[in-house]
Amino acid sequence: MRIALGIEYDGHEFYGWQAQKNLPTVQGHLESALSKVADEPITVFCAGRTDAGVHATGQVIHFDTTKDRNMRAWVLGVNTHLPPTIAVRWAEQVDDQFHARFSALSRRYCYFIYNNTARSAIWARRAAWHYEKLNETAMQQAGQYLIGEHDFSSFRSSQCESKTPIRHITSLTVKRYHDLMIIEVEANAFLHHMVRNIVGVLMEIGEGRRESDWMQEVLMAKDRKKAAETASPAGLYLVKVNYPEQYSFPEVSELIKPLLIIPNSPYNLSN
Repeated sequence: MRIALGIEYDGHEFYGWQAQKNLPTVQGHLESALSKVADEPITVFCAGRTDAGVHATGQVIHFDTTKDRNMRAWVLGVNTHLPPTIAVRWAEQVDDQFHARFSALSRRYCYFIYNNTARSAIWARRAAWHYEKLNETAMQQAGQYLIGEHDFSSFRSSQCESKTPIRHITSLTVKRYHDLMIIEVEANAFLHHMVRNIVGVLMEIGEGRRESDWMQEVLMAKDRKKAAETASPAGLYLVKVNYPEQYSFPEVSELIKPLLIIPNSPYNLSN
């Protein structure tokens, strides 16, 4: 049978998603834990391979197994064999046509920036720290130049293995909650370092070093050297993967949402 799992992880102590010999990775830990529960070797496939230091609240994976286990075992049983920074949130049996990566219609990432002159201990490993004041309005305006299908060569890393730089961004928003800024991007797929390179350009615009329309210039240049520095992986989260209607997986609350409803939280929009 084929099983899909929803995965959450804090990526700061891992060398990315993909398994690497003698290095701690998310895939390596998951395959080890799943193999123990299944009592057979398990290989997993993910919706999006995240880099070292990148987090996820909505990663989706799938694997095949000959063992019949209830869904509770694939959640609670596997979690007992995982480090505290990786957790299975849900499990569902799927048909053999489902593929965590190739069945995905779109992916959504959030990038967190702690924007204050003094660094934060709480957000140290969960958000990028930027001490210069950022103008979220200018950043929001700049982001709209990226909506639609474009050649994103200016935002791909030199190590990107994708056969084409063409991607379709459906939405990009920049919001501020006091000192916390959240950049949310959804697209059909992403190039290597694409979100972090977009954020790098947005931060230069937010600082006032460039005008909002510089984003369009960078996009049209199709040259990575024309863009800004790559933003830190610490603030990046894979938060949601969308699939066709027949795969109605459980919704998992995104990381920021609990903060927005806590009474007297500085991030609560109702305060």
